[in-house]
Amino acid sequence: MARLIHLMIRVRDLRRSIDFYRDAFGFQETHRLDFPSFTLVYLRNDASPVEIELTLNKGRDSPYEHGDAYGHVAFAVADLAATHASFSQSGYQPTAIKRLERDGETLASFFFLEDPDGYKIEVLQEGGHYR
Repeated sequence: MARLIHLMIRVRDLRRSIDFYRDAFGFQETHRLDFPSFTLVYLRNDASPVEIELTLNKGRDSPYEHGDAYGHVAFAVADLAATHASFSQSGYQPTAIKRLERDGETLASFFFLEDPDGYKIEVLQEGGHYR
């Protein structure tokens, strides 16, 4: 059986992206591989064994195009309202908290924000399907 080990996103400013994922989600750098034309930085937190791989292509100044295929990355948190308030106070500009409901039952509570390179991140209340 396969095991998910990381997801990769391309970034323009490693320091800014590392700081964002550290401050917002508690990720710390675990490993770095530096090559002449690119650098890979791996981030992880204690809540999950899955890493985020930040890829910096050296010499690139223009933003990456996400196209219409990219969706989002999702994180589950224990206290959605407190996380939303913290992100708002930190200047991350989260969207309003929304609820996905069916037949009067709340299936999910969530909001979105973007990382420094414009990648969409969904933040969900832990529980049910979202553990």
